[in-house]
Amino acid sequence: MKTTAFRDKLELAAFSASIVLSVPLVLGFFSRLHPAFDSFAHFRIHLAVLLALAALPMLFGRFRKEGVVALVLAGGAVVSVSGTMQSLGPAVVHAGFAPKDDNQPVYKLLQLNLRYNNPEPNKVLSLIGQIRPDVVTLEETSEMWVEKLALLSSAYPYRIICPSPHGEYGVAILSARPFVEGQEARCYDRSSFVIAPIDFGGRPVDIAALHLGWPWPFDQHRQILMLARPLSEVGETALLAGDFNATPWSAAVAHVGQMGGLALVPSVGPTWQWIKLPEFLRFSGLPIDQLMHKGSVVVNTARTLGEAGSDHLPVLVEFSLMPSSPRHEENAETATATFVRRSPNAAGYGSS
Repeated sequence: MKTTAFRDKLELAAFSASIVLSVPLVLGFFSRLHPAFDSFAHFRIHLAVLLALAALPMLFGRFRKEGVVALVLAGGAVVSVSGTMQSLGPAVVHAGFAPKDDNQPVYKLLQLNLRYNNPEPNKVLSLIGQIRPDVVTLEETSEMWVEKLALLSSAYPYRIICPSPHGEYGVAILSARPFVEGQEARCYDRSSFVIAPIDFGGRPVDIAALHLGWPWPFDQHRQILMLARPLSEVGETALLAGDFNATPWSAAVAHVGQMGGLALVPSVGPTWQWIKLPEFLRFSGLPIDQLMHKGSVVVNTARTLGEAGSDHLPVLVEFSLMPSSPRHEENAETATATFVRRSPNAAGYGSS
């Protein structure tokens, strides 16, 4: 008798939990209608897993049919983020990886949210020294980080650091390659977005770094609207990297791509997790560091690296450029020779 009563309570609790979990899960599929729904969408996988767990006890009792429906909903939610059901989500252009062309040089970009109060800054400096990327995009460049990054000035003399009004959440781009002559790097929206025109063997590429704020009920949606003009100013050939605080299947990411005419690179998996959780639970984190590109940029590979004292993992990107016209290739060496040794903003700060 007691066993039956316990089983009935367990089934009822599971049924109640499935109802509670399914509401935000379903609302997340309508993320384009309101930023609140988009906030639910970020946790689609987490909600789906919890819903599936709640459905299991229901399969062996009076809520069997409801349990099957819950499992189907959970499975469909997981499939939707894999890209096979994109019609259920916001319209976003996706781009796959392209194989390397042996006839084209391959460049490296390192993307990392530094964490403004990173207790182990030397890990980051060591990582950059080991990888030696051509360009580095950074977020949360606090005043502490401005001093630390100065140690890399000889290896990365071309730079722009956009300090935030509160001194904690600025963005930065460091480059071993010169900025394009006659063009300046630019900071936007309280230093949450920066564009740097960089010369890659005589070919200009706009490298951009973006740090979006937290989603609803915070100001992420308003911030994206404010970035409409800056995103439209990204050049015809560009690579954007950053901490979007938004998952790749969200409306927020789709809006950024649409405003900039950018295609989304396949996700590298969870890049953020709560700093107090052990590293082996990284799978439970969120994939919120995104990469986008357009024009002649071809992304060959992207992968996460080991932790560097931040709550975000570094992301290493290898990319190349589509072959240019023969005339352009003949003039590339001459054009490169005319670039100045340092950019106008190389000393540190840009302007809005």
